[in-house]
Amino acid sequence: MTDSPDPNTEGPTGYACIQSYLKTLDSSPGVYRMLDQQSRVLYVGKARNLRARVSNYARPGGHTPRIDRMIRDTAGMMFLTTRTETEALLLEQNLIKQLKPKYNVLLRDDKSFPNILVARDHDFPQIKKHRGAKKEKGTYFGPFASAGAVNRTLNQLQKAFLLRNCSDSMFETRTRPCLLYQIKRCSGPCVGLITKEGYADSVRDAERFLSGRSTKVQEDLAAEMQKASDAMEFERAAALRDRIRALTSVQSAQGINPRGVTEADIVALHMDSGQACVQVFFIRANQNWGNRDFYPRVAADMAPAEVMEAFLGQFYDNKEPPRQLILSHPIEDSDLMAGALSEKAGRKVGILTPQRGEKAELISGALRNARESLARKMSESATQAKLLDGLAEALGLDGPPQRIEVYDNSHIQGTNAVGAMIVAGPEGFMKNSYRKFNIRGDDLTPGDDFGMMKEVLTRRFSRLVKEDPDREKGQWPDLLLIDGGAGQVSAVAGILTAHGITDLPFVGVAKGVDRDAGKEEFHRSGQRPFALRHNDPVLYFVQRLRDEAHRFAIVTHRAKRAKAIGSTPLDDVPGVGATRKRALLSHFGSAKAVSRANLADLKAVEGISAGLAQKIYDYFHDGG
Repeated sequence: MTDSPDPNTEGPTGYACIQSYLKTLDSSPGVYRMLDQQSRVLYVGKARNLRARVSNYARPGGHTPRIDRMIRDTAGMMFLTTRTETEALLLEQNLIKQLKPKYNVLLRDDKSFPNILVARDHDFPQIKKHRGAKKEKGTYFGPFASAGAVNRTLNQLQKAFLLRNCSDSMFETRTRPCLLYQIKRCSGPCVGLITKEGYADSVRDAERFLSGRSTKVQEDLAAEMQKASDAMEFERAAALRDRIRALTSVQSAQGINPRGVTEADIVALHMDSGQACVQVFFIRANQNWGNRDFYPRVAADMAPAEVMEAFLGQFYDNKEPPRQLILSHPIEDSDLMAGALSEKAGRKVGILTPQRGEKAELISGALRNARESLARKMSESATQAKLLDGLAEALGLDGPPQRIEVYDNSHIQGTNAVGAMIVAGPEGFMKNSYRKFNIRGDDLTPGDDFGMMKEVLTRRFSRLVKEDPDREKGQWPDLLLIDGGAGQVSAVAGILTAHGITDLPFVGVAKGVDRDAGKEEFHRSGQRPFALRHNDPVLYFVQRLRDEAHRFAIVTHRAKRAKAIGSTPLDDVPGVGATRKRALLSHFGSAKAVSRANLADLKAVEGISAGLAQKIYDYFHDGG
């Protein structure tokens, strides 16, 4: 790959600028970037022939208003040549996700999807939810559209196959069966209530079910139930009946279970008034494993083919594509896209736009979902816009805020203290932008909310000033909401002034008389506090923002506290990972007993070498 020279931001702009690059280009495939006068990326595109593609932009006329604006703003270009057009397509989508250019279709929600993992590093495999890189040894089933879809399926699979979901460390330390065994969600392998072979049979049945061979599993269970009934083992027959019902429950919850589609993503696009919704249904093993809606950033003059192609490229940039993509709208370079995805997956990936049959019916259902989802989204956006206008009027802002940051703290008598920041804007809560802060201040008095807030805001704005001093990356808030009254507002004013920030509106929201919701007082620096009408929609909006910040702070605090409760002194011993920690706890019974053990006893533990035993002993004694 080669790069072009840096763009000349002081030279010509628009058509003249683009024409000046033509003499440096050849017919190689590659990726081009259009830059404005501040060298910000306006657009990223791919080309089979860079010279031919760029020459199209150099000719006035025939462009949409959006492309005309982009050309007028162009003050420089950059080029990367590639060996093939497929390589250019992959690079283009990767750059779009990194750079988020103004004039490209942009997929804003790019979370990973959960899977079900049947672990294979234990004699009695665990079944659990898994998200992220597939590094653990085992069999993965997915993706599922959401954590909820996984949890529902896991819940029913536990009823049907009685597989454990406890951690290995908990499994090793059990002396009697847990509650899940009592409510018939686990077969109790931890205390020997099922043989290794019997448990392996259950694991095999679960994997068959998740692989789409559910009919065979249910037939086998039905045969076992009949056999138990004939032998008058009615309790066992009833248990098998319940397991069959659990499997049926999974299938009914999935809704759509196409017979002719084994593995595919159903991708349907609906556009209206310059907005778009893409619905993706995940079909695996002839089962519907859920659906998700996405709202890519588009322009009113973009064609469905352009939006669909951009969505596919960005969506599968960090995800493994299925064997088939079934689309509601054809894309221009379907062969190129199929080739790129096949190369990425290491196997063939087909792309089709069906006109009739079962696949067309699947697309019809997905389109209906996309249409209804976009209508709801547009309605919610209109309501949100009115609320932001009302908030701006109530607080005397210059205009409706595009990014509101709300802060709160959570702790129990000063322990496990955390700060939380939530973000809201024209499209509601922006959960990808939420942040948590582990309170570090060793000199803070337990329960010092002022000190905690000062630490959180100092860290937040020190970083903003350092990373985005010109406020060009969209990370600066237009409004701060603080949980508290005049004292908190005064503290915030001091923090912002110390960072040289004098133009950022901030408001303290304090509980009013008797700390009742609906009697909140609003505090601004240097002004008298005021209240809104009890039934003012803007007041309800502020309450929702504050409640969301409080919820997020509490959830973050609980997670930190749970982690602290589950930790032991062994976590800090160099060289002791999860496996050796489990071996030590299993051998000695507790971390306290490990700390008191002599060197010879430590060496006797399986997996603990003489050198590591010495390290552990030294850590807990004077040599540590």
